[in-house]
Amino acid sequence: MKVSGFTFVRNVVKYDYPVVESIRSVLPIVDEFIVNVGRCDDGTMELIRSIGDSKIKIVESIWDETLRKDGLIYAQQTNIALSHCTGDWAFYIQADEVVHEDDLPVIQEAMRRHLGNPAVKGLLFRYLHFIADYWTTNPWFYHKAVRIIRNNGEVESCGDAVGFHLKATQQYLQSGPKEWIAPSGGRVFHYGWVKDPQTMTEKKREQVTVYHGGQVPAAEAKQLAHDSFQFEDYAMLKEFAGSHPLVMKARIGVAKRWAPRWSRWLNWNFYREVARRGFRG
Repeated sequence: MKVSGFTFVRNVVKYDYPVVESIRSVLPIVDEFIVNVGRCDDGTMELIRSIGDSKIKIVESIWDETLRKDGLIYAQQTNIALSHCTGDWAFYIQADEVVHEDDLPVIQEAMRRHLGNPAVKGLLFRYLHFIADYWTTNPWFYHKAVRIIRNNGEVESCGDAVGFHLKATQQYLQSGPKEWIAPSGGRVFHYGWVKDPQTMTEKKREQVTVYHGGQVPAAEAKQLAHDSFQFEDYAMLKEFAGSHPLVMKARIGVAKRWAPRWSRWLNWNFYREVARRGFRG
């Protein structure tokens, strides 16, 4: 069994992505790791090269700046990396996602177990979305996503690269027949919202152009009106007391809570959100 890791990156230094930790978290169970580096001038290429692992293979691309709608550029760049994968399985991880070392054996076993069953097209991961700091998670964000796909040319990234669909029919894997998806047993620690408030605002401005071009929705405009990002829902989010991936130890060691933590059960806004969105943990 051969496994390819793959990702795309651009401006990861400027926006402080934990991409080194991300790549290193899956290197132990992949045979190669494809990194599609988009042209930029913030030192992203140098950072990727500094990892210094022979499994890493770099391809370079230039982003199509006219593709500024619904995050579609992310799927396009993901698929460029995917096209260079040579493994039986392709393990996708975005630059702000990290896998826990405790989960690697069970993920590897899931790939072995389903290798001979062509009906299984993808393996599903459980998500933990961290907000503002490393001790706070948002239980209302999506809980699961496919991150390993069978690399036979039938499946590609779609939308804003959160998920995958069949090339032939554009059927989203997670809404297709049950046999298409199997559990990986792994967790993805998503740290995309853990940044200092100024960097978070700069990243959000970039994302708005990728999703909406020059037209900024009212809700986004309200957020971007501040130089320092406002994590408005912080007080009603969920406390995380578990262990983080070891590759994140250095980052977490110098981090601080964004704000004092009070029990969300004493916050009436929490109950309002539960009534509106349901209790998700």
